[in-house]
Amino acid sequence: MLKVDLHLHTSEDPADVISHDAYQLIDRAAELGFNALAITLHDRVLADPRLNAYAQDRGIVLVPGVERTIEGRHVLLLNFSAGTDHVRTFSDLAALRSRGHGIVIAAHPFFPNGNSLRSRLIEHSDLFDAVEWSYFWTRGLNFNAKAARWAAEQGKPVVASSDLHDLRQFGRTCSFVFAEPNPDAICAAIREGRVSIQTSPVPKVELVRVVSGMIRRGSKPQLSADSPSLAPTT
Repeated sequence: MLKVDLHLHTSEDPADVISHDAYQLIDRAAELGFNALAITLHDRVLADPRLNAYAQDRGIVLVPGVERTIEGRHVLLLNFSAGTDHVRTFSDLAALRSRGHGIVIAAHPFFPNGNSLRSRLIEHSDLFDAVEWSYFWTRGLNFNAKAARWAAEQGKPVVASSDLHDLRQFGRTCSFVFAEPNPDAICAAIREGRVSIQTSPVPKVELVRVVSGMIRRGSKPQLSADSPSLAPTT
């Protein structure tokens, strides 16, 4: 059984200003007993072979991933060997999925922000292998509940992820995948539903600190979603 988080952002992200880099993220993950991670920058694949070796030395498997903006909506694409840079429409996503063995996860699908899938998930349900249960919920407000109900109705697995922008988020919401420690096996296990989630409501003080930090740091200048993958930065 592997402890995993498959929705993580770092300072290498081209969209958001984030304090920790990928190496600091891996160090913290190792401290918390994680076995596998996916660093999912916005519309960029973090291509750094040194990072894979660094993670491996700490007992962590890196699953290739990206949080792709598709027709204005956020979608997690994991373990596709190539082609994610060119996915701009749901038709493109269908083509990618047909020729690859990666998985497609609906990121925070029913949250009220404009980049969540909402009705697009229902329209294109056949393109998604799983839906996300996000860190961002409290006892009084939980947009994940609708995602979990929809997943149950559709017979799709739920994957819990932190959508991490702040290291304080790490560990509260994650998944346990019943698979061998390699990207292909992890993705196959999720597709087959061999995954369970661990999550707890975020204390309001913690949530305020995390969200206010995100707002304070802000965003980076807008870049094209079709630029090449990032080169190594560390």
